[in-house]
Amino acid sequence: MTVYYQTKITDVGSEVPELIQGGILILYATGAPPELAEVSVLHKVQVGPTVEAPSTGDRLRIGDVSAVLTAVGELAWKKVADIGHVVINFDGADTSGRPGELCASRVEPDALLGALVSGAEITIEAAA
Repeated sequence: MTVYYQTKITDVGSEVPELIQGGILILYATGAPPELAEVSVLHKVQVGPTVEAPSTGDRLRIGDVSAVLTAVGELAWKKVADIGHVVINFDGADTSGRPGELCASRVEPDALLGALVSGAEITIEAAA
């Protein structure tokens, strides 16, 4: 199975819980400026990103929480590769509202928030 990206959470910004309740998760590589770190889940890349971007139907796992990618913005994978940054919208949309965004199936916000702990892995992999 292809693993497009695997990263480990290093810190969770103070404003992340509010964004999660709205279905939004912002990932930023460790070392993000403080104003971005407040709204982001900071992470350190373990594997990838691959040259080939994931596509709809591929899997996103955050700890024990799993979702299916439903849309991949045209610039999203480039941002992941360049600066370790991406916005994930858990709205199940079949087209991304912004070019730098990944959309995924809906998840339970409280379960997602519970999965966002230092050391937890985030993986984007090909559908089985």
